Amino acid sequence: MSVILILILASLVVALAFLGAFIWAVRGGQFEDTTTPAMRILGEDEKAKPPAPQKMKAPGEAAPQAGH
Repeated sequence: MSVILILILASLVVALAFLGAFIWAVRGGQFEDTTTPAMRILGEDEKAKPPAPQKMKAPGEAAPQAGH
């Protein structure tokens, strides 16, 4: 019977700890804006850089050798 009382008290302590953490997060502004971060990924980048142009080699030109 004493084990049940210990488990009930331990569960109450854990529940109160979670409640305290939740209240702390709400007061800290953690849940102020839940829509914007999810929508941010859908927007386009401000200025996306185009890839650098590749240098075309002439038809008779050999490929550059490594180490030269």
